[in-house]
Amino acid sequence: MKRTMFVTITGAILLTAALAQPNEVKRRRENQQDRIAQGVKSGTLGAREAAKLEKKEAAINHEVRTDRALNGGHLTPAEKVRINHQQNVVSRRIYRDKHN
Repeated sequence: MKRTMFVTITGAILLTAALAQPNEVKRRRENQQDRIAQGVKSGTLGAREAAKLEKKEAAINHEVRTDRALNGGHLTPAEKVRINHQQNVVSRRIYRDKHN
């Protein structure tokens, strides 16, 4: 009985994590897009800076779509780490460009 309960709870946690992952990537993408738009609106980001940031974001988004297409709609743990790192790099770049 304890083993069945453990397996059920573990399965539910894994399913929840798998379902939450696409929303996390989407939420982060939207947040960074909002930060770029806010920088353009406030004048802290120039057109050229914004275009470069948008291009980097588009490349990451294309990579995510490609990875998901190859893996049945999911990202592997290694891909999640790589995408997160790339998003961190762009996030720092957004900050630097807005504050220079």
